[in-house]
Amino acid sequence: MMAVFMLERWARDFRMTSILTYTFKNLPSTSKWALRFSVRPLSCSSQLRAAPAAQTKSKKTLAKPHVRNVVVVDGVRIPFLLSGTSYKDLMPHDLARAALSGLLHRTSVPKDVVDYIIFGTVIQEVKTSNVAREAALGAGFSDKTPAHTVTMACISANQAMTTGVGLIASGQYDVVVAGGVELMSDVPIRHSRKMRKMMLDLNKAKTLGQRLSLISKFRLNFLSPELPAVAEFSTNETMGHSADRLAAAFAISRPEQDEYALRSHSLAKKAQDEGLLSDVIPFKVPGKDTVTKDNGIRPSSLEQMAKLKPAFIKPYGTVTAANSSFLTDGASAVLIMAEEKALAMGYKPKAYLRDFVYVSQDPKDQLLLGPAYATPKILEKAGLTMNDVDAFEFHEAFSGQILANFKAMDSDWFAQNYMGRKVKVGLPPLEKFNTWGGSLSLGHPFGATGCRLVMAAANRLRKEGGQYALVAACAAGGQGHAMIVEAYPK
Repeated sequence: MMAVFMLERWARDFRMTSILTYTFKNLPSTSKWALRFSVRPLSCSSQLRAAPAAQTKSKKTLAKPHVRNVVVVDGVRIPFLLSGTSYKDLMPHDLARAALSGLLHRTSVPKDVVDYIIFGTVIQEVKTSNVAREAALGAGFSDKTPAHTVTMACISANQAMTTGVGLIASGQYDVVVAGGVELMSDVPIRHSRKMRKMMLDLNKAKTLGQRLSLISKFRLNFLSPELPAVAEFSTNETMGHSADRLAAAFAISRPEQDEYALRSHSLAKKAQDEGLLSDVIPFKVPGKDTVTKDNGIRPSSLEQMAKLKPAFIKPYGTVTAANSSFLTDGASAVLIMAEEKALAMGYKPKAYLRDFVYVSQDPKDQLLLGPAYATPKILEKAGLTMNDVDAFEFHEAFSGQILANFKAMDSDWFAQNYMGRKVKVGLPPLEKFNTWGGSLSLGHPFGATGCRLVMAAANRLRKEGGQYALVAACAAGGQGHAMIVEAYPK
């Protein structure tokens, strides 16, 4: 109920009488998609029950001559929790500090060996403008270890990691800690601009007369707060609203979206019960109990999910709280090293971090299609095909977003008309796709998800005997990211 309330609150300004009327009257480009894809609806029913992937044969390595190999030694995350639960009284740097402390404990890396620390975050706490630095100091790192914070919406942790990869590959540093954090339980709420201006002017006023003159201009509407919203500045549209339009444009039904969401929760529960989510570390919440596992994993039934009302476009939308990622608190961190440094210190790395790309496209009609654009680019850059990939780890913002990306990736028409490519890249086989759950079930702390994706990919490769994993995610602003993770030889 809380998730529904939050989704509805952030979507309250977007009311429509007909999604089809809006799509066809206002979006000429997506209307073409609707006409094209409505005749080929995607059904994943049979694929959901596909057999587990078999172990793959060893392939070539993606090492490049004269370029340092960069490895991820290990990574951790504190449990991802629904916002408003156990972490609600903390601050973002508390969560980030817990992730850093957990990484130090997991890897036993000496603090003074770490050359640099980078964290991603999105909705920033104003008191800790550089949360990476505050968390590092709190975790006991030397005050001589520099740290900075990056923001790139849902791919902020991805940016933190690839920045670290660049620093190591270029020879600037040998050891970097990258991570991300988000605390949706306590987001900054501002006074209105008029109120802020009056308060600043009052602070500068030197006489009683000047103060009274300013106060006389006060109006009650000055007190209206400005709430942060998961909305595009350029379009003033919430991400959920965009996901609803995207699902309509690609002819993805409500049952298909619910079915995919149920798959995510079911696989996450299975992975959790079998102890496969080994990157999760316990976190003793000050004044409360120790949190040991993600609390958003809730397998339901298609019948129960069908009862929920649309969260964004009412009454005809198909995106609901059940098939959307929920507001999440959490933090993650990974230890990245030059391979020679890791081996010299006696570590056995988990994986190589190889090629990566960032993409961007129209933030109105293609906001959530980052993976569809990034996947063929990263495969081409690495010299791989879809058949070479043993594990796919894609960020699940919404069920409709994932299924829309699937349709785009499996369409020659879309490749030719929107991507400037001659042929489609192809559909990821579901038996290799997010088999330990995804953001829909595990949660999505905006700034921290990237590290979870990479560690899931690395751990799956080790568990399943694969060699290559493809990590991909969409992000606000119409941006996206993809990276190849290569298993470290056993």
